[in-house]
Amino acid sequence: MTALDPAADRAQRPPAAERAQRPPAEVRYADELAALAADDGDPRPPGWRLSLRAARRFILGDPAAGIRRKFVGDPSLIDRALVALATSRGLMLVGEPGTAKSLLSELLAAAVSGDSTLTIQGGAATTEDQIRYSWNYALLVADGPTPRALVPAPLLRGMAEGRVVRFEEITRCPLEVQDCLLSPLSDRVLAIPELPGADAMVFAREGFNVIATANTRDRGVNEMSAALKRRFNFETVFPIPDLGTELELVEAEAGELLRRSGVAAPPRRDLLEVLVTTFRELRTGITERGDAMERLSAVMSTAEAVSVAHAVGLRGWFLRGEPGDAADLVACLAGTAAKDDAEDLARLRRYLEQQVPRRSGAQWRAVHDARHLLPG
Repeated sequence: MTALDPAADRAQRPPAAERAQRPPAEVRYADELAALAADDGDPRPPGWRLSLRAARRFILGDPAAGIRRKFVGDPSLIDRALVALATSRGLMLVGEPGTAKSLLSELLAAAVSGDSTLTIQGGAATTEDQIRYSWNYALLVADGPTPRALVPAPLLRGMAEGRVVRFEEITRCPLEVQDCLLSPLSDRVLAIPELPGADAMVFAREGFNVIATANTRDRGVNEMSAALKRRFNFETVFPIPDLGTELELVEAEAGELLRRSGVAAPPRRDLLEVLVTTFRELRTGITERGDAMERLSAVMSTAEAVSVAHAVGLRGWFLRGEPGDAADLVACLAGTAAKDDAEDLARLRRYLEQQVPRRSGAQWRAVHDARHLLPG
């Protein structure tokens, strides 16, 4: 099948997928994917649901066609990522935490394969069984190693079905676990030595590839081997460079989260401007005027800003029946700032006491007046 059929897709998915807190991209944007596939007359790489140009429109948006923009970043990054996935090399997305690497990998997988759920979550406890395959031990004991006793993990499924596999936080995994990707990425084959005959080798179908992500703060936790690095194209996802673009993104994402949470009041634009500016200054250590200041060691990313905006709206609506205010913002900032370094809370307090009074505007004054709400 080369075109997406949203009705068939919904019929195959359990009804709970539509009621999930965060459905996968192919469910959230099923209508857009179907429309793009129906109008897609461009050549497609073997095994792909969409052409490169249609996939690009899906991710970067096309207002004329009613396709919303889903990723804010350098368009050339999307072009390079899509080209990499059409080759025999995997795609590695690296960058600071909260730069939407996981979102981008999800969108790419949905555009290429129509399925973003073949996902491996890397961690210290991740094993090869969770990546490649495991066994149904009841059937294994009863019948021995047979295809019926095999329990495929995301990598085996992706190879057998010709789909994109997502490997989140790959550098959180032990080195020997990471290296189980070597043969699938280079030879496009996965050996199952327990099975006899032709079943002992699974050859990747057209459309298979791997998208991995890694935080630059985690680089060196379990550094990738040189052999595995050679099998990936590396692309860096940078933070959003300008205030206006980041503010629009936070407003849109927080507004969607609030609606899904049952909050009728949209976030206040003037308060969000204070929030995003605060995050940018604490993240970079430079004020809008260009003055140097203390930066926080905590991750003050766009994703964290969206989470704080969501929490502010929830706090205001469910406690008082109104949009969140500056006092809610100060109270919610503490949980973001004080995570890894106890001194970060003191840095945040000094920011509220020293930098905020220099700003003009009612919301800035209200944030300064609410600084006593910081704990400690």
